[in-house]
Amino acid sequence: MITTRRTFLKSSLGLALTPTLAISAKNVKPRLAFSTLGCPTWPLPKIIQTAVAEKYEAIEIRGLEKEMFLPKRPEFSTNIAQTRRLLADNKLKICNLGASSNLHFMDATKRQKNMDEAKRFIDLAQQLACPYVRVFPNDLPKDQERQQTIDLISENLLELGRYAKDASVTVLLESHGQVIWKAVLLEIMQKAEHPNVGLIWDFFNMWSVTNESPTEVYRVLGKYIRHVHVKDGSMVNGKPAYTFIGKGIAPVKETVDLLKASGYKGYYSFEWEKMWHPEIAEPELAFTDYPKAMQRYF
Repeated sequence: MITTRRTFLKSSLGLALTPTLAISAKNVKPRLAFSTLGCPTWPLPKIIQTAVAEKYEAIEIRGLEKEMFLPKRPEFSTNIAQTRRLLADNKLKICNLGASSNLHFMDATKRQKNMDEAKRFIDLAQQLACPYVRVFPNDLPKDQERQQTIDLISENLLELGRYAKDASVTVLLESHGQVIWKAVLLEIMQKAEHPNVGLIWDFFNMWSVTNESPTEVYRVLGKYIRHVHVKDGSMVNGKPAYTFIGKGIAPVKETVDLLKASGYKGYYSFEWEKMWHPEIAEPELAFTDYPKAMQRYF
């Protein structure tokens, strides 16, 4: 075999870097969170107790005791000072508030309702010192012109980013619904470019429908990613069948490797969709398994 100068340099560089990478990987501790979507009936004290016991750094609030509009809950309205103390006493953070706001509606009344909800969540995030609020793109309805819908999602996202600036909050668009193709998400993110706008990468939502590899997606969207939803599973009759991490066929390792290599500093937030899929395992089992399963990738 003839060794060219290029191959020699490449192999020499690889050998030189290997020990460093191995040491770095061993020392990396992922920042773990879980979404309350996985424990839809739990009260806040039990959520916090579990997060502390299993050594999570943060929690992502997506509903509480099946109430998805958080300002309706006393923990996030009249008793908010008590909630902040409870979190501080347990050295736990809220890393993201999951609003249900959809940004695709052309109808003026529906649009205003969803924008108002998102702004309520931004105000709440400020009170909780929470850095992120999640919103959905979310649909590309057949009765709306596709390009107009994409433009509208971008405009709404930009408006929310501008609103969030004064609150020191970043609005994150999740790859969700019909807006899961990397090219469409790129167009939206470019049009809504703002320091207080970013992306939640739910790689399962994308991969399970588009078959676009995480490598392709990250190459296009990596600069916008601020937060990551982690889940595993397979597709059965066109629907997701969720499993514990590492037990399905989703490209978890490829995704984590990309994020590690890029120096990603955000949370790996476990989204166990018990709220929508009551048949899956109980949160006590899922939340205990996740940190151990994720550590194998580090």
